[in-house]
Amino acid sequence: MRHPAPIGPSAKALGIVGCAVCGQLNRCATREEHYCSRCGATLHARKPRSMARTTALTLTAALLYVPANLYPVLETETLSGTEGHTILAGIVELWQDGSWLLATLVFFASIFVPLLKLTALGLLIFTVRTGRPWHVREQTGVYRLIEFVGRWSMLDVYVVSILVALVHWRTLETVHPGTGSLAFAAVVVLTMLATRAFDPRLLWDVAREARA
Repeated sequence: MRHPAPIGPSAKALGIVGCAVCGQLNRCATREEHYCSRCGATLHARKPRSMARTTALTLTAALLYVPANLYPVLETETLSGTEGHTILAGIVELWQDGSWLLATLVFFASIFVPLLKLTALGLLIFTVRTGRPWHVREQTGVYRLIEFVGRWSMLDVYVVSILVALVHWRTLETVHPGTGSLAFAAVVVLTMLATRAFDPRLLWDVAREARA
């Protein structure tokens, strides 16, 4: 049976604040505004307005996730007319053409990974908002995972650009980004900003308050 990790007093409760710029630990005896003793940056025990910013960014990204998958990410214009290509349509076409590995890569990078990040962020927000901690150590690991994946988030946009190269070029054909590509790029950027805005120390604050 696995026992919950012990939760001792936080650095915040001891009056110790780490500088977000240079990492210097500073002792702050009062709650008044303090500055780092090394670089002079303003000190914050927790990221200012972390939950408000994380919630707003995550909700916006979730809303844009729908048009990112419903609207064409690229459009082709020929003498016969204009044709749009969504991400899902591109995956189906790749699969039918026998490019199973590439179709799987596009699915995971462009659909599964963004959805996974949105779900994980939603779980973290729910935990802090409701004040009901559970498996805090594992949730901290989830945050580290999405933070790591966020470094490669632009791979999603790169994978979408692969669809352009896979279009069967014909005479007098023009290809340009569709509405879905803008929404998709916005989802990637917003989830990265939401991850940066979230303060994982809030999870342990909630767990500490629940055990008090």
